[in-house]
Amino acid sequence: YVQVIDDRAGDAKGGVTLAAASTMEKAVKEKIAGLSKTDAAKVVGAVAAERALAKGVEAVVFDRGGYLYTGRVKAVADGAREAGLKF
Repeated sequence: YVQVIDDRAGDAKGGVTLAAASTMEKAVKEKIAGLSKTDAAKVVGAVAAERALAKGVEAVVFDRGGYLYTGRVKAVADGAREAGLKF
């Protein structure tokens, strides 16, 4: 899964989620059928980027949550970039 969060909005507990995507969603499951986990992560990144762009978000800061920037984490970022989101 991936989320686009506005940290400046919300309260002391956290920001406001502007867009999200997950391999558990029906629409995404149909797109990733038969793909490897890395390729599925790229699709998830692209879907999240499309949703963010639809809400007017054009640029983000990529917080990998402590995970190394490799494999599926990198694929999510690559998919989002290819869909037009700027990092």
